[in-house]
Amino acid sequence: MWVSGRVQGVYFRDATRESAERFGVAGWVRNLPDGRVEAVFEGDPGAVDRIVEFCRRGPRSARIERVVVEEEDFREEFRGFEVRYG
Repeated sequence: MWVSGRVQGVYFRDATRESAERFGVAGWVRNLPDGRVEAVFEGDPGAVDRIVEFCRRGPRSARIERVVVEEEDFREEFRGFEVRYG
């Protein structure tokens, strides 16, 4: 998923990690150089839906302008959820 708007410098990545851990979703989230946030989620479909919905709203200080979701086949690739840097 890619999220555009005011999503960097507003606690978006850490709030996403906290929500993913609460919902039991694995994967990662990172800032992109163009100002967007990119995230990959893996887990129970209902839990993934909940974290996607969280990202559509974001934390209080974020302003979401556009969300692009691309579904992929489940690969059970991740253990836990991490904020990636760089």
